[in-house]
Amino acid sequence: MEKKSEINGHAMPGSASTERILEKGAPRSFLEKLTDFLRRNLLVIMTVSGVLVGVGLGLMVRSMNLTRAQMSYFAFPGEMLLRMLKMIILPLVVCSLVSGAASLDTRSLGRLGGIAVSYFLVTTLIASGIGVALAFIIKPGVGAGALNTNSLGLESVSSNKETTDSFLDLARYRRPSKQVSPSVISQYATDYKMIPVGNDTNGTVLYQKVPVGTETDGMNILGLVLFAMVFGVALRKLGDEGEELIRFFNAFNEATMVLVSWIMWYIPFGIMFLVGSKIVEMEDVVLLVTSLGKYIFASILGHIIHGGIVLPLIYFGFTRKNPFSFLSGLITPFTTAFATCSSSATLPSMIKCVEENNGVDKRISRFILPIGATVNMDGAAIFQCIAAVFIAQLNNAELNAGQIFTILVTATASSVGAAGIPAGGIITIAIILEAIGLPTNDLSLMLAVDWIVDRTTTVVNVEGDALGAGILHHINQQEMKKEQEQRQGGELMEVRVEAVANVQAEEETSPLVMHQTKAVEATPEAIESVL
Repeated sequence: MEKKSEINGHAMPGSASTERILEKGAPRSFLEKLTDFLRRNLLVIMTVSGVLVGVGLGLMVRSMNLTRAQMSYFAFPGEMLLRMLKMIILPLVVCSLVSGAASLDTRSLGRLGGIAVSYFLVTTLIASGIGVALAFIIKPGVGAGALNTNSLGLESVSSNKETTDSFLDLARYRRPSKQVSPSVISQYATDYKMIPVGNDTNGTVLYQKVPVGTETDGMNILGLVLFAMVFGVALRKLGDEGEELIRFFNAFNEATMVLVSWIMWYIPFGIMFLVGSKIVEMEDVVLLVTSLGKYIFASILGHIIHGGIVLPLIYFGFTRKNPFSFLSGLITPFTTAFATCSSSATLPSMIKCVEENNGVDKRISRFILPIGATVNMDGAAIFQCIAAVFIAQLNNAELNAGQIFTILVTATASSVGAAGIPAGGIITIAIILEAIGLPTNDLSLMLAVDWIVDRTTTVVNVEGDALGAGILHHINQQEMKKEQEQRQGGELMEVRVEAVANVQAEEETSPLVMHQTKAVEATPEAIESVL
């Protein structure tokens, strides 16, 4: 009977299904292992191949001397990738944060939020320190006094904004006056205009510098993040009345992740043309590299130190796990960050890979990663500090201890809410230069090589976000284990108390029962009465 494969349609111990189960433990051939590896890592291989093919394609097309119109046609597939990623950011950030904040209790939300903010601030401060230290060690601006914007044919970049206004605008990002325009498609920015206020005794017109509020293009992610978090907490406070809306945001979030999974299969194709178009648009690369080579080297070295040593050590210190095995599951987001130079555009693929490849809880990843994409800018802090010291050395300005401290604090604080878009850190450098009293005319030098430095900058930014999510997931798991052990310990104590009470009850009643039984057995009259 055991050798019979089926009886009435049911598998028996000797059936083929059982043989397949036994065959799972058998060693697989090299071809099967290779096929399985390619199937699991197909998207990663295609994305990396897209970058390499894009470099070769860009170098080949560069020699064709394309017109402006032809270059725009060539860059169109890459532009479509950026537009698709930006399209998905708004529903992804809002729905993920609302559902994540609503799924966590207020105590857990406050604890995890406090740990996340502390992690982001500490890592950004460390990154700023690394940037300042490397700038003073390598000294990229020493001996480059003859280098200016005119020698490279660049236009000067200036800023009319005061340092105080920059931080006030940051607060305005967090509390937008209208939820449609400022918080979604534009940001508040302070500018200054000269308004005539009268004439002096000689008849000369007197002007006064007056701050004027303006709206600049760019999605206000910070305002969206704070609004979505507060809205999620409010829905949880409603109790049963808010369950319907919470389920709506959860379903909306899952549908958005399905769209993300579709977009990710377009990433290899889009990245190929995105990288190729950037290479075609490059000017004289040799002149830029020879003129600003030390600045580029210092920035990339700082990113390697922070992303390859500091952040993995922090992750290992909290989790006691191999950080590089965690990072190996995030090759696709890193490649996307390298190609797009945008932390916000990398957010969809980062959420998907962190959950599926590294097993991070959805409540943690969809709560912390949108916040990290907005407030955590470790890579940006490194190159911003290096750029500030570089410009100081370029202008032969000696920085004192107070100015160095100002650079560290300003770079750390201004990174919060910095635009997660290409070249978004240039504005932050202007804030730092204004804070230490240096001219902003040489910012165009940074903009000229930003397309090189910004790629490693974005990779370090998203790496910090991902490792922060992994640390919070580990802390949350440990807290859940402790609560479960305490709950089990309480249940065991209750069972033990009940068991002792039952034993005592048996000890109190059993002698009487045995005494009665013995009495019945020993009495002859009882036997006769039974008969």
